[in-house]
Amino acid sequence: MSVTVRIPTTLRMLTAGAATVDIDGTNLREVLDSLESQHVGFKAQILDDDGELRRFVNVFVDDDDARFTGGLDTPVPDGATVSIVPAVAGG
Repeated sequence: MSVTVRIPTTLRMLTAGAATVDIDGTNLREVLDSLESQHVGFKAQILDDDGELRRFVNVFVDDDDARFTGGLDTPVPDGATVSIVPAVAGG
């Protein structure tokens, strides 16, 4: 199943500048594994030492926040868009 992953500007150095990447996977874990196999270094930026999503990185499958839909086990339907959004703080 092919999905589109939107890459934030801060991680585009891992995709040779590409803003989107087409990847295969049926859940978020598989999508990130495929992303890592094609663009080494991604998982280290997105996952913590326990292999879970970092607190400051938000991942959406279409419009749904993966933290509330199953985390890395969130289903990713064919044709979906996965968006990686680093948290922004300030004041």
